[in-house]
Amino acid sequence: MIYFSKNPVGWIEVICGPMFSGKSEELIRRLKRAEIAKLRIQVFKPEIDDRYSTTHIVSHSDLKYKAEIVKNSEEIFKKVKPRTEVIGIDEAQFFDMGIVEICNKLAYLGKRVIVSGLDMDYRGIPFEPMPQLMAIAEIVTKLNAICSQCGAPAFYTQRKIPEGERIVIGDASIYEARCRRCFEPYMEGDGEKNDK
Repeated sequence: MIYFSKNPVGWIEVICGPMFSGKSEELIRRLKRAEIAKLRIQVFKPEIDDRYSTTHIVSHSDLKYKAEIVKNSEEIFKKVKPRTEVIGIDEAQFFDMGIVEICNKLAYLGKRVIVSGLDMDYRGIPFEPMPQLMAIAEIVTKLNAICSQCGAPAFYTQRKIPEGERIVIGDASIYEARCRRCFEPYMEGDGEKNDK
């Protein structure tokens, strides 16, 4: 249950899951509901994520919400205005580990902090700092996608190209959602094999 409050009681909400599960869409939905409640909102996204827009959070279903671009977690803290009541942060897995402390500080200051991001990388390994954010959050929503191979509920992000870097920004041309049975933890030739 998501509550709205004008009282200075802060909390952290985490929206997680694989690619194509609707994380950004759910973040945007919660932000729009906060708008209806006439709450003051600020939204941030990492500079590295420029797939669809450099000025908006954009879902795969093409929903958009205006966002401020930041280089690191400390910049979020510096940019939050004193009167802001709700803070949205998209693609949290691309931020440094400082994002955990920043979200905690903001919640203690009475802010509602809504964070979305991938909970696992393309190898099926927890994607820091998301596990730490999930641990300290009051509300955690884990979404699933549809497996591109068999249609079952998908909780994994499959990378379709051999690439050794953990972070490769891409869309459906590079990634697809997979269920546990269809998921392949690494591709042949990938430098970071996972002994799953």
